[in-house]
Amino acid sequence: MLIPKFIEKRLVFHPNRSNDRTTPDSCGIKYDDVTFRTEDGLSLNGWFISGKNPSPDVDLHTLLWFHGNSGNINRRLDNIKMLHDRVPVNVFIFDYRQYGRSEGKISEQGTYMDAMAALAYLHTRNDINSDKIIFFGRSLGSAVAVELAVKEKCSALILETPFTSIREMGKALYPFLPFTPFLRTKYDSLSKIKGINVPTLIMHGDKDELVPIEQGKTLYEHANEPKEFYTIPGAMHNDTHIVGGEEYFDVIRDFVNKLT
Repeated sequence: MLIPKFIEKRLVFHPNRSNDRTTPDSCGIKYDDVTFRTEDGLSLNGWFISGKNPSPDVDLHTLLWFHGNSGNINRRLDNIKMLHDRVPVNVFIFDYRQYGRSEGKISEQGTYMDAMAALAYLHTRNDINSDKIIFFGRSLGSAVAVELAVKEKCSALILETPFTSIREMGKALYPFLPFTPFLRTKYDSLSKIKGINVPTLIMHGDKDELVPIEQGKTLYEHANEPKEFYTIPGAMHNDTHIVGGEEYFDVIRDFVNKLT
């Protein structure tokens, strides 16, 4: 029982166009407004933000940030600001096709191509250490990060509020609807995570109303060592960095410091 593609896309993806007035410089952060191209010729937009380096003799890690299925990079600005102030890492966050100022139409395979293009762009920069790139995926972006980590080199993987697969998410969100087994969109992280062999941190709120924390724990159980799981007490799906407070950022900073 296949459902029309446009209906399926509306269930999975919720892109918004950009608000050009909401950018890092509006909260006092210097950034590079970046445009880069995908293998299939689309122009994507992102922000590169240099971290606050407490030790100039040491290269910072760079977080390649894959955001969730709703909104665009403007919606992550408060999170970026809090991270920038607390964790010494560079950040490169970008919009998938059809999101923000990026061209094209969204799809699962399209997000995978976008991720490859974002990583390729980072490798062109001479102001970062290409051996110190961490893939950071949040919600839908966790599946994009997992796919890229299976295929490309990274120094570590951070997954926040991750799910096991779209099929399992369909069962969780729409338990009484019969179409879940027939979805074309897979994002099957559970079948892929065993192929990743870098330090992995999984973070999940125990009050997540969208992605059950059990899905994050299942991914953790199947991930290879070394790995860590951090439960964010009281956090729902979209307030992890707020409810988690300083401890949330301490966990990320300590994880990164262990890599160094």
